[in-house]
Amino acid sequence: MDYQNILNTIHSDMNYRDVGGKVASYIPELAKIDPRKFGMHLYCGENRHYGFGDSEEKFSIQSISKVFTLCMAMNIMGEDLWDRVDVEPSGNPFNSLTQLEQENGIPRNPFINAGALVISDILVDHLKNPKEELLAFVRKITGDSDINYDNTVASSEKSTGFRNIALVNYMKALGNIKCEVEPIVDFYFHQCSLAMSCRQLAKAFMIFANKGRILETGEEIMRPEVVKRINALMQTCGFYDEAGEFSFEVGLPGKSGVGGGIVAIHPERYSVAVWSPILNEKGNSELGMKALERLTTLTGVSVF
Repeated sequence: MDYQNILNTIHSDMNYRDVGGKVASYIPELAKIDPRKFGMHLYCGENRHYGFGDSEEKFSIQSISKVFTLCMAMNIMGEDLWDRVDVEPSGNPFNSLTQLEQENGIPRNPFINAGALVISDILVDHLKNPKEELLAFVRKITGDSDINYDNTVASSEKSTGFRNIALVNYMKALGNIKCEVEPIVDFYFHQCSLAMSCRQLAKAFMIFANKGRILETGEEIMRPEVVKRINALMQTCGFYDEAGEFSFEVGLPGKSGVGGGIVAIHPERYSVAVWSPILNEKGNSELGMKALERLTTLTGVSVF
């Protein structure tokens, strides 16, 4: 498969002017991002990298980080994790509070904000220094030590993160949060501030295309049955209340973030990341979704 030629076609056919969304503004630092940014990177292993545009530039990965923290929590908790968070699509915005009271403080899935905050509570509860351990985890699966938190973004999130703080307090009142609120939200704001490029994200997500093993070393990070479940959650819940649309148009497991990034995997084939900060009304990168749809159309393969 001539992936570079396919990516070149996508690059030449698409432009930020073709979409009608806007850059995320509720986090002040994200509102400063140039809406013209557009990059894509595909990784097949064996040092086969293909990309274009701004694929080497770092950006705030935001909710894409929820996949990393879920991996860590599943390795700690095993099946007991699902007593505290469900695995169903939410059908509601990613920061909604409306379902929690009806469902006794159990979030619908680990990728909406409420679910990710429960995962943060687990990591804060079990790890001595969760921020350092998350950073070490991401650096290990990428083989890249040049990955860090963007403290300016983390501070910006904290200054406007009242709804996330409300979610933690509400779930604590309903008995599904163990730790104090401040360390939970501090960790959560930092995980969302992780700054990575499309190339780094494609490397990181290759473990989900490779049955939980780092491709270059063969080291097992997660058991294959854990990877199967994470991929299923990305397929059904990775795009908030637009997960069905992404499955219909693209046909790959993936995860988006309001920083404009999307990562998707084709098991045993490739991992691909795309970045365009203009978001649609659901909070997903509009140009990124179009680019991934073109990828699976031009290659003629998806998971379906």
